[in-house]
Amino acid sequence: MTRERIYWALVVGVGAALVGFGAPSWLALISGFVIALGLQRARPQALGVLTMYSLQLGIIALGAGMNLEVVLKIGVSGAALTATGLAIALVLGLVLGRLLRILGDTPLLIAVGTAICGGSAIAAVASAIKPKEHETSTALAVVFMLNAVGLLVFPVIGHALGLSEPVFGHWAALAIHDTSSVVGAGLAYGPIALGIATTTKLGRALWIVPVTIGVTLMRQRDVRLRDVKWPWFILGFVLFAALFTWIPELARFAPPIVMLGKRSLVLALFLIGLSLSRKAIATVGPRPFLLGVILWIVVAAASLPLAMLSVDF
Repeated sequence: MTRERIYWALVVGVGAALVGFGAPSWLALISGFVIALGLQRARPQALGVLTMYSLQLGIIALGAGMNLEVVLKIGVSGAALTATGLAIALVLGLVLGRLLRILGDTPLLIAVGTAICGGSAIAAVASAIKPKEHETSTALAVVFMLNAVGLLVFPVIGHALGLSEPVFGHWAALAIHDTSSVVGAGLAYGPIALGIATTTKLGRALWIVPVTIGVTLMRQRDVRLRDVKWPWFILGFVLFAALFTWIPELARFAPPIVMLGKRSLVLALFLIGLSLSRKAIATVGPRPFLLGVILWIVVAAASLPLAMLSVDF
């Protein structure tokens, strides 16, 4: 085994220890980030694959603890609110991109990442419109940095404002970029917040499909939609929720599966932290970062009354 492999094996060991000792989601993310900044090494591709699978399997496992009827009710009731927030983010992102004179597809990618579900939305749209490599990397870096901040500050803000778990769950799902941090923030806030945040966020992530198709048609590119990176893990979440709702005999297996899912998400957040290297941060210029920050603040501020309205109804 080479020295490089030994090094990364030790790093993964740190993540495994955090999982084993039941570390909170925010600590896992910060630990990965500190290691990435301190050691200045690019994360190997294999860890990127592990990140994807640990995140997706964790979310699918959470479905074992969800009632499908509740999942569908939350998804339907929040559809209009999600669509409103998405429209605000997309339009404002493109307008700010022009005002800040950011060229290329970077404003569009930052907008879809903010509006829908972070890196997954950026990857889907990028695979369809084929932007320049630096535009994709810049958008991903902006969204990942703000996504990490969201995981840490949203629970603090929620408690400071005295938000109930249902309100916080809706707000986190509407305002935090990536599914991983939405789930992490809900996990930190409480079990009700976790359930609502996860379900609402996955409903929001489904907008990847119409948005990607719409952007592709507007660009009139010769792109096969089957090559687009769709979030298929959402179907796994719904399937698990259906199985554990309609087959009562499976109920006794739900608690350990959900717990494994939560631990898998902690590992995913640690690995995501490892991706926030100095090199990734250096790819972000001041104007794309300013675009991401302004857009996020507006979306977060607009989403809070929408979240409160959704609970009232």
